[in-house]
Amino acid sequence: MSILFDARDRLWLLRTPATSYVLCLDEDDAPRHVHWGPRLTLDQAKRLAELRAALADTEADPGGEELSVEGGLRYGVPSLIVRYGDATRGVEWRFLRQRIEDGHLEIVFTDRRYPLEIALHYRVREDSDAIERHVVLRHTGQGPSIEILRLDSAAWTLPPRPGYRLSHVVGEWGKEFQLQRGALACGETTLTSRAGITGHAGNPWLMVDAGEATEEHGEVWSAALAWSGSWRITAFRDLKGRAGWSGGFGHEGLTWRLASGDVLETPAFAGLYSADGFGAISRGWHDHIRKHVLPAPDRVRPVVYNAWEATEFDYDEALQLDLAARASRIGIETFVLDDAWFGTRTHDAAGLGDWWPNPDRFPKGLGPLIDEVRRLGMDFGIWVEPEAVNPDSDLYRRNPDWVLHTPGRRRTESRNQLVLNLARPDVAEWTHAWLDALVGENEISFLKWDMNRSFSEAGWPGHDDPDRLWIDHVRNVYAIIDRLRADHPGLFIEGCAGGGGRVDLGMLARVDQVWASDNTDAAERVAIQHGYGQIYPACTMGAWATDSPNSMTARTHWVRYRFHVSMAGALGVGGDLRAWSEDDLAWAAAFVEQYKRARPVVHGGAQYRLGPEATQYVSADGREVVVLTYQPSALGRTPIPLRLTGLDPAARYRDQATGDVHHGAVLLTHGVGAGLMPFDGTSEFVHLTRVD
Repeated sequence: MSILFDARDRLWLLRTPATSYVLCLDEDDAPRHVHWGPRLTLDQAKRLAELRAALADTEADPGGEELSVEGGLRYGVPSLIVRYGDATRGVEWRFLRQRIEDGHLEIVFTDRRYPLEIALHYRVREDSDAIERHVVLRHTGQGPSIEILRLDSAAWTLPPRPGYRLSHVVGEWGKEFQLQRGALACGETTLTSRAGITGHAGNPWLMVDAGEATEEHGEVWSAALAWSGSWRITAFRDLKGRAGWSGGFGHEGLTWRLASGDVLETPAFAGLYSADGFGAISRGWHDHIRKHVLPAPDRVRPVVYNAWEATEFDYDEALQLDLAARASRIGIETFVLDDAWFGTRTHDAAGLGDWWPNPDRFPKGLGPLIDEVRRLGMDFGIWVEPEAVNPDSDLYRRNPDWVLHTPGRRRTESRNQLVLNLARPDVAEWTHAWLDALVGENEISFLKWDMNRSFSEAGWPGHDDPDRLWIDHVRNVYAIIDRLRADHPGLFIEGCAGGGGRVDLGMLARVDQVWASDNTDAAERVAIQHGYGQIYPACTMGAWATDSPNSMTARTHWVRYRFHVSMAGALGVGGDLRAWSEDDLAWAAAFVEQYKRARPVVHGGAQYRLGPEATQYVSADGREVVVLTYQPSALGRTPIPLRLTGLDPAARYRDQATGDVHHGAVLLTHGVGAGLMPFDGTSEFVHLTRVD
């Protein structure tokens, strides 16, 4: 059994394939953390709980509550802050009941005086070490509303260690997912987004280790939030050796109301522990996301061509037809029409929201282009930005109240856009209707859903609980995507938000892949992709090989390097193919074909980081190995062979390019490849197959 309950000690033991999680109720019915780490038996868990209870009597208890609340002598990071109708705050726990069913544990409490029911939910699976947690609040009385000032999905407590180190990512537009790893400071450290979307500045996950973990060794605790709006994770550490974190949706300053009978449910906050270093934690997340998060994990990610960097707003049907013909020559599987195909959208200040083909650019609609793309052997995809609107649009002129706005304040534009209030049921229904018609009437195969605009003036005039828009907007985005997938089962969806501004487990539960960054410079992408892969699997990471010089950085790179960097994710091609030389087009076709052979290994295999600029993938059956190595700069570097990992030392492996056969033991101890040339922007691709 994956969940055991001891009624006498009021203790629960949750077991995954390699870990255990233990909690119990104290004498006041508060849910207390006991253990998160290596597997324990029930007797061992009970003994540990006894020791923790004894420590609690001396005020040295390193454990904490499973959901931290206000009240009594609690002064740490609160996970739940409530205010009742008489202005009383805090929670006094009273246990009501528990339910265990198919790996799901629900523990239900109420406040001892007020009509607030709190249900803690846990889920474990037999093929994943991830533990998913969330909270459900319910107003069970008939009296005044209860104000919810903060509601996190879970609080996580770590065992005492002499030192702690925090790993997370920071960034900005064009430089997302920059990995940070340093000491967890004493006090409180808050990671957050207040943008209404996941955001470029950070990402809702963290890892904590005891300061000694490496890629292959050491204990690491981690958690990732399944939410695509504003979020907050607060990590803490004190001088007594206590550490942990609490996290969930929303940000400081928001208030939600629970009226009689109302329910408020948080998103899942999943945690994962490994005793085998950062690499094992990442592989655990990749495996969990592929198996239990992605809506269609086995779907092949097509090689796409997107002409945005070639044309931006300046194109017509004839140019797109020309680019489609060139794309088909290099093996592209899906041709994607990006921005400026609709309304009066000939620049970024007009037309957004008017979702019909521009009559000057497509006088007969999209049909002729779609038909020709299919005749060339490719599927057709299209770009949309459903959550934003230009003030210079027919939609806004008809419905100026549909955007986020606050009476008495100006409507701040960003990128000449405002944000539609998709929390409104009528706006959400209208959005679904035009998307459904666009996809269905044109038999769209690939939908790129973009969101380039953070929230501002986030008001909802006339609504009695206006701050709910921060939650309901996101949930309606989810609902629209879910309906589209249900009604169009073959539809492939890529999520985007000005690049990597909305990447999280909540969005990955609904889209097939995400666009990691608008920055397609190959050297810049090496660091972006390194940070992205700490949590998210390669099959979800859209990555384009584009022009040289690069449109953002003006840096030049060899076509080989550009493709090898992009082959570490879901490969796409961008840029102006009209300007590519015949040699570059021939090389591109060869690299696309090479990638297609390696794609099952990169997307479905176990990923090993051999360094910040080298990655290895091993297929699930162990029979194929792919190694990608990058050298952004050759200054002061002497290439040395890469020692591989995850291989059978007794087996032999053939290089598909050269035919050379290598012994597994030699690859593990002495490595493969020293062929990086002595200049900047070089790379190496190795594809090995096991020889029976």
